[in-house]
Amino acid sequence: QVQLVESGGGLVQAGGSLRLSCAASGRTFSSSAMGWFRQAPGKARDFVAAISGTSDLTVYADSVKGRFTISRDDAKNTAYLQLNSLKPEDTAVYYCAARAVQYAMRYDYAYDYWGQGTQVTVSS
Repeated sequence: QVQLVESGGGLVQAGGSLRLSCAASGRTFSSSAMGWFRQAPGKARDFVAAISGTSDLTVYADSVKGRFTISRDDAKNTAYLQLNSLKPEDTAVYYCAARAVQYAMRYDYAYDYWGQGTQVTVSS
């Protein structure tokens, strides 16, 4: 079993930055691919970014490519999502997810464990 706890969300003006963290516990973190997803009010949950268990592969949604960066620190059992050049359309609840295997995927059904989410609100 894996427990995931997100933090770092908040209210920021357009053009600003935030850094989200996802602290993991309960199994070998370094063997798990990690992903970030987001869900805006009234919309489906969307893929944002993913990183493989070996950190050699990162995948991004086109809408965030060049603005967001996913990373991980296995010594701290933590994954991160750096959000730069934020836009109002980035407003959503951001969820961290983990796979039981190391391969990064952009599909939410591929993930086995989920955090409770952290709210990101970008004002115009």
